[in-house]
This record gives sequence, C-alpha cells and structure tokens, in this order.
Amino acid sequence: MPAATLSKSRSPLDTRSNRSEVRGFLLYIASERGLADNSVHAYRRDMEDFCDFLDTRGKSPLSAKVDDYHQYLQNVTRRKRSTRTVARRVAALRVFLSYLQTEGRDVRAIQERLERPKPERDLPLVLSRDQVSRLISAPNPKDRLFSRDVAILELLYASGLRASELCQLKLSNLNLDPKFGAVRVLGKGGKERIVPMGRAAVESINHYLTASRPNLAKEKVSDLLFLSRSGKPMERIGLWMLVEKYARKAGLLKEVGPHVLRHCFATHLLAGGADLRVVQELLGHSDISTTQIYTHVDQDRLRAVHKKYHPRK
Repeated sequence: MPAATLSKSRSPLDTRSNRSEVRGFLLYIASERGLADNSVHAYRRDMEDFCDFLDTRGKSPLSAKVDDYHQYLQNVTRRKRSTRTVARRVAALRVFLSYLQTEGRDVRAIQERLERPKPERDLPLVLSRDQVSRLISAPNPKDRLFSRDVAILELLYASGLRASELCQLKLSNLNLDPKFGAVRVLGKGGKERIVPMGRAAVESINHYLTASRPNLAKEKVSDLLFLSRSGKPMERIGLWMLVEKYARKAGLLKEVGPHVLRHCFATHLLAGGADLRVVQELLGHSDISTTQIYTHVDQDRLRAVHKKYHPRK
C-alpha cells in the first residue's frame, strides 16, 4: 500500500509504540490541545523515532535522562537529517515533556537543557503574475472538468487556501456575492477565518456549480464543493496532481503544487501594498514570524520602499 494511502487511512492515534505514555500523549494533543490530524501524525512519527532510539539503549521515555535526549538529537543529525527536521523533533520532545509535566512528573531539568537548534528557512517558490495567469489558463475548455479545474486554480490563488482546506470546503462555506465574495475556512487547530475572493474566483466557481458539478455529483449527496471525476470528495493527492499537471502544461519547469499558489497569494498581496498583519490573518498563521518570510521574497518592493522613504537618498 502506498505511503500516502496508508497515512490517509490511518488514525493519528494508531501508533506502533506500545508505550502507554506515548499513547496518552497523542490523545492529549488531539483532544486537549485540539491539534489537526496531520499535526498529530507528525508528532506520532517523531515519538516513534525517539522510542526506537531509546529501545537500543534499554530506556523508555519515562526513564530517559537529559543525556539520552541530547544523544538522540545527535543521532538524528548523524543520520543527515536537515536542521529543520532536528528542530521539529526538538519541538515534539518539548511538547511531550510539557505533557509529562501535566501528569505530575518533574522534567524541568530536561526542559531547561534541551536546546532548540535554529531552523533553516528556505525562501518559498513564488511565480510571477504572468506565470500564474499561464497556469490558470492551462486547462482545456473542451475537457469535461474544465470549469472545475479553473475554479480550483482561481480559488487557490484568490484565497491562499491550504490544500486540505480547499478539499474540505463545503457549499455552505461560500458567499458568491460578485462584490463581496468570500469563503469561510476551517484551518489548522480548528481555527475559523473568513477569506475574501475576487470576482474572477466567484465567476469561475459559479460556472463550475452550473456547468460541471451537477454532472459529477449525479445522484450522490455531498456538501463538499469540489468533487473528483468519479463524484467522490476531492483528495489532497488528487489536487496536487491536478496543479502539477497544469504547471507542466504551462511550461513551468519547477515543481508547482497548491502551496505554491498560497505563496503567490501572500507575496503578490504584500507587493501590492497589503499590511503584513492582514496577510497573516488571511493565511491563518498564528505567528506573524511565519508570514514575515514573504517579505524576504519581495525584494523589489523592499528596495522601492527604502529608496522612497529613507532620508538619505
């Protein structure tokens, strides 16, 4: 079974670890902290990796000392994992230690000495406006899925939705007013936000709803906006394949997926003068430092602002 299919069907609480503290931790972050399934899956994998290392030392997460934590992270580094992966493992261990603390265990010594490596931050891939236009124009008007595919591409660029957010979007989440079109999005951690969308996206969705969706839905009852060729809910892997297909057709040689259109949405808004805090809200970022990476992408705007406002021209 492909890994993607396995991850899709597997419960995030279904861990191969037989440690009750790991199972309790996963239940804690899923129920008490309300993390999304994808986040719980990531924590599960990190904890399973940590337990595999401890097993070789005859230790458990409850008996591990600070040296065990340090040597585990050194082991991760020796396996040539990226700084970003190491940082994520540290973050997972910190959350796990916080959980143990809520269970009445004294882990302060480990928490104080668990170093957090500075993660590498790669600049996101961003397309030019012309490249985005070529991408959205790539679907064939003679294809039976033409209106659906155009609506998907328009909405991704117009709203900056994550792939999972678009796949879970319901008909009841839409406001298709030509002047004030918007979508209500349930993002990470169950946080809800309202994201406006432009006239092009509203028109393309309306066209899809009248020209294509009834034929896809047939007699099946579904409140989800986007359906697959067989009338089933659109899945993330199918969405990725769709965007990549049209990127190749548009002559975009770099790997382009739904998240690239999210990057374009944010970067082009900032280039047009949008406030960083507004873009943060539209993207659903809990921390503005995550949004700030887009200011590094738009170097031309930064230079123009510096030239215009700096006292020494």
